[in-house]
Amino acid sequence: MDIIRYRKEDENIWNEFVKNAKNSNFLFFRNYMEYHSDRFDDYSLLIFDENKKLISIFPANIKDNIIYSHQGLTFGGFVVDDKMKTETMLNIFYALIVFLKQENIKKVLYKCIPYIYHIKPSEEDRYSLFRSNAKLIRRDITSTIDLTEQVRYSKGRKWTINKAKKENVKTIMSEDYDFFWSLLSNVLESQHKVKPVHSLEEIKSLAKQFPKNIKLFLSKKDEVIVSGALIYENKNIVHTQYLANTELGREIGALDLLIDYLIKDVYKDKKYFDFGISNEDAGRYLNTGLIAQKEGFGARAVVHDFYELEIK
Repeated sequence: MDIIRYRKEDENIWNEFVKNAKNSNFLFFRNYMEYHSDRFDDYSLLIFDENKKLISIFPANIKDNIIYSHQGLTFGGFVVDDKMKTETMLNIFYALIVFLKQENIKKVLYKCIPYIYHIKPSEEDRYSLFRSNAKLIRRDITSTIDLTEQVRYSKGRKWTINKAKKENVKTIMSEDYDFFWSLLSNVLESQHKVKPVHSLEEIKSLAKQFPKNIKLFLSKKDEVIVSGALIYENKNIVHTQYLANTELGREIGALDLLIDYLIKDVYKDKKYFDFGISNEDAGRYLNTGLIAQKEGFGARAVVHDFYELEIK
């Protein structure tokens, strides 16, 4: 096998591989990965077999002589096509360790792609991590609804949805990112003392580049925006990247109605609806109030695992 670091001239073959991968995600396209290239020192890899055929790519960055898969993405790990077999992945890990040892790299921090984001089963890397004596260092819980089964809401969620309907709340698809970002930023600052991961300019640029994947939905009461949801959409799954509610929106159940609309109307033909994690402190703390809201919609736990692989 031959492993090389990504170069700008590899962009086309990289993107073409992502397009056809069995664990593909639009986050892995180079024009998404590079929106924050000023914040991360890229260390992405391409893996070729003995016939010089590209068989895997590895979105990654380097910091303090440690490889991360990738700190700027929700998850990472090896991206592979449907020809990937377990023995081949074991050989890739062996080649990776040899390559990184030559590069004087100390360790790899590896973020697995949760199975709900796979187009076809793609957990050859998890077995190879085990065989390589990688250590599980973090486990988050992401809350997911299986849309192929009947979705069952809690009484509380049903009540707030009905309340919003009685308040005549309307839901729309929108491109009013300016208003939503102002709302989102205020909510995150007041409740969590943090800012959105993306700036307004970044998310507007990404939404323009990926119009089929990044979509904004808003709910209105008497033409006043009261809540919103920014959605990341992939082939079989949608993810609520950002959710925000005004004070009035909370009072009248507007966000719950918006989520209900997404689940039962807009994305009813998808396989999974993922709310994202409810953890802090590297998975050690569970925000019980946050996860209870998600579980009220019928979402249940899927783990998102992080491994440390020492290069010896």
